[in-house]
Amino acid sequence: MVRSLGELENAVMTRVWRWNRPVTVREVLLDLRTERDIAYTTVMTVLDKLYRKGWLRRERDGRAYRYAPVSSREAYTASLMNDAWATSDNPAAALVHFFGMMSADQRAALRDALRVTGPDPSDESNPPLGTDGTEPPPTR
Repeated sequence: MVRSLGELENAVMTRVWRWNRPVTVREVLLDLRTERDIAYTTVMTVLDKLYRKGWLRRERDGRAYRYAPVSSREAYTASLMNDAWATSDNPAAALVHFFGMMSADQRAALRDALRVTGPDPSDESNPPLGTDGTEPPPTR
């Protein structure tokens, strides 16, 4: 089960994910200070906690560390969604409610994602469609 990030952890991880490169405490600090008054040691502690929780990897760079994400924000979001769905006694009903909450843009993104992943090859009730949208002839 993926634990959701706290408010400050999320603010730090948002920067690390957006920059998509190893970052120092100072870089994160300077960017965070555009939004809030925060101490160097606070940012250092948050980055260290995120490292210990497995969200970040780190490497020595002189006397400091550089931190990089272990996975993408999209993978984190997908894990949260999967965990939330798994808590339902009726996953199909939960999906219906979730889809009902989606905007038109989100539904379009879902359709695109389903096109990318394709049908489940083990699901015989949902055969793959041909390029014209019809069922292809059986192979021999």
